Amino acid sequence: MFLRAIARPLLARVKETTGIVGLEVEPNARELLIRLYTKTLKEIQAVPEDEGYRKAVESFTKHRLNVCQEEHDWEAIEKRLGCGQVEELIEEARDELDLIGKMIEWDPWGVPDDYECEVIENDAPVPKHVPLHRPGPLPEEFYKTLEAATSSAKKEVPAGTSSESQ
Repeated sequence: MFLRAIARPLLARVKETTGIVGLEVEPNARELLIRLYTKTLKEIQAVPEDEGYRKAVESFTKHRLNVCQEEHDWEAIEKRLGCGQVEELIEEARDELDLIGKMIEWDPWGVPDDYECEVIENDAPVPKHVPLHRPGPLPEEFYKTLEAATSSAKKEVPAGTSSESQ
């Protein structure tokens, strides 16, 4: 029994390389992920409860933390999460912690109740202070698919239910 408890970690399969340039193997990936996810859940508490960003971060972080706590092998963690290698997950967790700090600093949810934003209708001229974004042309295949979809949709609508008759 004692030998199994000692030998199991020693006999665990060790990753030689991540195969990603600049991303070194992390021998204690599981423990580091648990620490990072726990810290993320603590720091996200500074974001208001009803914000979508907080809900999303809490949701996927709790899931990933649970998997890391349940699995003891890096291969099992990678397989269950299906989000890349544990070293990539570590990078993502560190990036998320950085982003949480920036989001708290930027305070995007702190928009005053009396704030009004300018709405530009589709056919209205664009004000000079608004930059124009002109995307590149779409592939010809897109227009063919769009035409086929819109022409078949028009055929399926019964005559008495079109928006023009209302």
